[in-house]
Amino acid sequence: MRLTEYEKQAQREIERWQHGESSFLQQAIDFAMKPVDWAFDQVVPEELIDRLSDGIVEGLGILNEASEWTYEEDDVLDKARARGLDVETVDDLRDEALEDLDPIARDFFSQNAILAAIEGGGTSLGGPLFIAADIPLLFTINFRVIQQIGGAYGFPLRKPEFQPLIVSIYNVAASGSQQAKNDAVRELSVAAAAFAHDTGYRGRRVSGTFRDQNRHVPRELAKNLAARKLGQLIPIAGAAIGAGVNYWFTDQTARTAYMLFRSLYLERKERL
Repeated sequence: MRLTEYEKQAQREIERWQHGESSFLQQAIDFAMKPVDWAFDQVVPEELIDRLSDGIVEGLGILNEASEWTYEEDDVLDKARARGLDVETVDDLRDEALEDLDPIARDFFSQNAILAAIEGGGTSLGGPLFIAADIPLLFTINFRVIQQIGGAYGFPLRKPEFQPLIVSIYNVAASGSQQAKNDAVRELSVAAAAFAHDTGYRGRRVSGTFRDQNRHVPRELAKNLAARKLGQLIPIAGAAIGAGVNYWFTDQTARTAYMLFRSLYLERKERL
């Protein structure tokens, strides 16, 4: 099926995102956190990074199930109907015009990023124990925004077959690397072909549980996030760092999901 002019423009935006540099916000935070990253590399042993990585993998598997309690498909449908779209289910949205779906997806950006920032700043005031609780809460918020944005394009994420896509989104959000983006786009190509021809998408990576699939999450996720979380222990400045890191991570997750689900929508349409 041929794309509209709006959809062709969106396709070019996605290509620029895929091949371009990281956002200004990510570059600014990376620059500001260089001293913390350096200290982390000098002080924290490799064995601890491995334990952090294993802990995050296990936490992601648990929080994927818990996040279903924080997400209601009616949230997406209400926004769609408010914009005049006559849809009964989230799946119906994948056949609506992209220019009507993009604003729905963007509505979920700021509300989740701000919620994560408030949560990160608040837990920073409680010391190390509260900061430890911050990471599961942060991942819960991020799972929620991925589900909401996926739903905005007609792809609800409650089914197991979507789990490799979630892994791809975290890979990109955590590292912002060219390789992670390319891998995610290849994953979406497999999904788009399956959805266009109703052949059943199972993911190109691995089968099994969400924990199994999360073994592919880059080790840098644990390293980078943990390094930034150490900054929350700094007196006075810790709350601001906690809020900023959580806002950054959630904003990157939302923008990654936005680009990738637009790509999935467009490639599926082209294959119809």
